[in-house]
Amino acid sequence: PAGPCWPSAAMRLAALLAALRPVLPLVLGLSLGCSLSLLRASWSQSAGEDQCRGAAGPGPFAGGAPPEAAGGAPGPGHEDFRPRIVPYYRDPNKPYKKVLRTRYIQTELGFHERLFVAVLTSKATLNTLAVAVNKTVAHHFPRLLYFTGLRSAKVPHGMVLVAHGDERPIWLMYETVHYIHQHFGSDYDWFYIMQDDTYAQAEQVKALVTHLSINQDVYLGRAEEFIGGDEQARYCHGGFGYLISRSLLLKLHPHLDSCRNEILSVRPDEWLGRCIIDFLGVTCVSQLQGQHYHTYEMAKNTEPEKEEEEEFQAALAVHPVSDMTLMYQLHKRFSRIQLDRAYQEIQDLQMQIRNLTSLTPAGEAGLTWPVGINAPFLPKSRFEVIGWDYFTEQHLFSCPDGSPKCELSGASKADVSEIIESALEQLNSRYQPLLRFSKQQLLNGYRRFDPTRGMEYTLDLLLEAVTQKGHSHVLAKRVSLVRPLSKVEIIPMPYVTEATRVQLVLPLTVQDLDFVANFLDMFAMNTLDTHDNALLTLLFIYHPYDAQRVSQVDVFAGVKAMVGELEKRYAEVKIPWISVKTEVPSQVKLMDIVSKKHPVDTLFFLASVWTEINMEFLNRCRMNTISNWQVFFPVHFQEFNPALVYRGEQTASSGTDFLRDGHFDRHSFAEACFYNSDYMTARTKLAADILDRDEVLENMEVFDVFLHYSGLHLFRAVEPGLVQKYALRSCNPRLSEELYHRCVLSNLEGLASRSHLAMALFEQEQANST
Repeated sequence: PAGPCWPSAAMRLAALLAALRPVLPLVLGLSLGCSLSLLRASWSQSAGEDQCRGAAGPGPFAGGAPPEAAGGAPGPGHEDFRPRIVPYYRDPNKPYKKVLRTRYIQTELGFHERLFVAVLTSKATLNTLAVAVNKTVAHHFPRLLYFTGLRSAKVPHGMVLVAHGDERPIWLMYETVHYIHQHFGSDYDWFYIMQDDTYAQAEQVKALVTHLSINQDVYLGRAEEFIGGDEQARYCHGGFGYLISRSLLLKLHPHLDSCRNEILSVRPDEWLGRCIIDFLGVTCVSQLQGQHYHTYEMAKNTEPEKEEEEEFQAALAVHPVSDMTLMYQLHKRFSRIQLDRAYQEIQDLQMQIRNLTSLTPAGEAGLTWPVGINAPFLPKSRFEVIGWDYFTEQHLFSCPDGSPKCELSGASKADVSEIIESALEQLNSRYQPLLRFSKQQLLNGYRRFDPTRGMEYTLDLLLEAVTQKGHSHVLAKRVSLVRPLSKVEIIPMPYVTEATRVQLVLPLTVQDLDFVANFLDMFAMNTLDTHDNALLTLLFIYHPYDAQRVSQVDVFAGVKAMVGELEKRYAEVKIPWISVKTEVPSQVKLMDIVSKKHPVDTLFFLASVWTEINMEFLNRCRMNTISNWQVFFPVHFQEFNPALVYRGEQTASSGTDFLRDGHFDRHSFAEACFYNSDYMTARTKLAADILDRDEVLENMEVFDVFLHYSGLHLFRAVEPGLVQKYALRSCNPRLSEELYHRCVLSNLEGLASRSHLAMALFEQEQANST
């Protein structure tokens, strides 16, 4: 009976295999992958257990590397730091204290500056060799101080001098190292100590410290043997300068007093070297981590211009330098060596770029001129086209004041002369000895500033070409030159904070009465409600006729009533006002009155009645104005006339679209941020120049006072946070012609954009035609 079942079971098995055949490779692959992963995990676990057992024993480390030091610090032999996460823990038993965050990330993370330089000088050489050092290398180092025992009666300008009061060499070295540790030990990674009879290549010294690791005790310089001492011990010769790391300085400082009392020496560099060796066990080395400290010892009657030795050209420090002239000659010689190296490096890089360009998709067609400089800017519309300025050797035809022609002078004249000389030099270097060119005349000159590459020039030169046989020929040749943008340099600026109080000064005339209410409302909302550190002073400018009738009718009575309401609403706020009678409201005369009624450290913001005050701008006013350094003249954003822009339609909402409906008014200098002390200094120089001619003040603004009578930086920039609603300004015809003309231009350009004006004219023509 079971016989008939066998065929049916075989048929079912065959049908099942036929159904599973398409997915059979997938099932086998998944099974094989899972098996291999499990097998690998078991191997890894067994290997990890063996390694742990090996590390726990007294034998050598299983992995061939030393363990980590306690606290996560790298053990000996590790060159790099390993990051570790420190969990946050707050003790519930201690009261919560707000963490004071620093202004800069660099300060919060504990970063240090790279290099501090100390120059050892004396009273006899302070005004000679020390001045030569200051003029040759001081501007290359971020921080440089001069240390001396006794100071002379007059310290040279631009030098920071520290006098210890004793000329003994050992005492001077002791006090210098102690001073450096006390004032700069936590701020810098490297400390370079040199003498004033040493010439140091500043750029080479800075490049040296960038290639050295900061987590080692470094005592680097020209190693010298002690007289009668251990052959293995070396000290760094002070005449050639030496480099000390921050870690070595921190370890050395506790032993300085012991060194001063126990170590006897005549030379200060030997004393310092013996102190480091005896207490820290660190000897001076001339090479470290693949970096060599090359030096060159000057012989008598040496002429730097004729020195061609490889040892001289590779030297980081040269000693001894006997006088100032030799110091300047060395600086000239090494500057030429560095310049030649830079030009050679540029040529090598350009050759490599040419060789690789053929392998790029664009081929040789993608090679820009000059090789290695960014391609010229390509405008995407006609509004982005960069125009060329035309000039000759005598005149410029695109003047800053807008006039069509002005005399070429100052920096522009020096710039033109330099590029003509450079063009002739390049032509002669290319065609000599076959031809020699000399300039006859500059026919045409064009220049423009390309923000992607630098200043571009095109010159049409009339040249005289002289052959080797003496034949001459006059020809015209067009040359193109580029002055590329160099390395971006961060200019050090004094530190300022946002906690400074701003004193707003608002001049008001009778024509401004319609806008005072809006100004006071914005001032109350953005400064008084937010408790911003800002005060307001009103300056009422009475016409002589209104001033005579002030007892019967006060034109500013409404404004004074609004001020009284604000003082009632904000009990702690006082808004003073000053009354002035004049027919010509000169900005300088008005500021003279306000300046005398405030302390010298007051930060003024000279505002206008159309300005909408906000915290964003007030903070930038504080940050961009630096006492005895910089004044700030913002370019406010002026909204267009809504009647022309919208023509009865709904006004665009303020926000991201407001910049579309206005422009930055570059003709207005009404707003300004400056310190009272800076204004008083410039105003004193102005008074000595005009000799009590008050009519001159009517033709000037505060901007002109700072521009012509102060050595401060004038920072003028567009300020999107300073917005003004549209208003037709009243231009006083009694002001100077220039001030009146600027006022009229401001009104005209503030009407509307060209597209809006064109649309208004088009609609008007259509209306007239019908």
